[in-house]
Amino acid sequence: MADSSNCFYCREDLGGKRFVRNEGRPVCVRCHTKFCANNCAECHRPISVETKELSHKGRYWHEECFRCAKCYKPLAKEPFSTKDDRIMCGKCCSREDAQRCHGCYKPILPGIESVEYKGNSWHDECFTCFNCKRPIGSQSFLSKGSDIYCSPCYDKKFAKHCVSCKKPITSGGVNYQDQPWHSHCFVCSSCSKPLAGSSFTNHQDQAFCVDCYKNCVAKKCSGCQNPITGFGKGVNVVNYEGSSWHEYCFNCKRCSLSLSNKRFIAKGKDILCTECGNKE
Repeated sequence: MADSSNCFYCREDLGGKRFVRNEGRPVCVRCHTKFCANNCAECHRPISVETKELSHKGRYWHEECFRCAKCYKPLAKEPFSTKDDRIMCGKCCSREDAQRCHGCYKPILPGIESVEYKGNSWHDECFTCFNCKRPIGSQSFLSKGSDIYCSPCYDKKFAKHCVSCKKPITSGGVNYQDQPWHSHCFVCSSCSKPLAGSSFTNHQDQAFCVDCYKNCVAKKCSGCQNPITGFGKGVNVVNYEGSSWHEYCFNCKRCSLSLSNKRFIAKGKDILCTECGNKE
């Protein structure tokens, strides 16, 4: 603008010189920058009339200062957003609002594959086994405290191991004499029949099914000659001078009186009650 008046501040003659009117008063460019110009929200220096000024919500910037607060990309001709009074490009604003990966702590951007577990989120490649460090992916996993394990590492580190095959017991199993077994490993020592859920007995630290114990291990009753298994009706046993009887078979040879918990007389291989024994 050209006028023959003087600058309102320095009173310099403005004839033929460039000036600005501020509230209707002529002001030279130098004084306008010093007394009237808006200050840049970024560099805090005055914005001269000789430079381009950008404004947004009552704040002002030099064109070259109007840039993303995170990546410093110029935004004078680009879409932008504001967050906590900071100017940001769309990409950085998305990063700022995105969830943070519990593994690398970087943002999980929209469209990126991620995993959510117990209120936390991970990039797919960051959701890894605490032990082997391999990504869990689509395979099953287990947690111990705040740590995540793939199934093989969890079994190797925490699962009980079978006394027989030494491999981890991942489900079910049998506990016998305070030792863990796979159900399919806990078998009869003679015929290898699985014993889980069925009756069995122990002989010299070996487990036997009922049939094998009867046929291969159990003593024979001196009365009925059948095996003394310790099961059912034959649970009580009488032993005398190297021979054994079912309690219900320990009877007087002549009168068949039960001699369990009674005095008796032995005549050769025969067991007699005192009355029958004294008759001879």
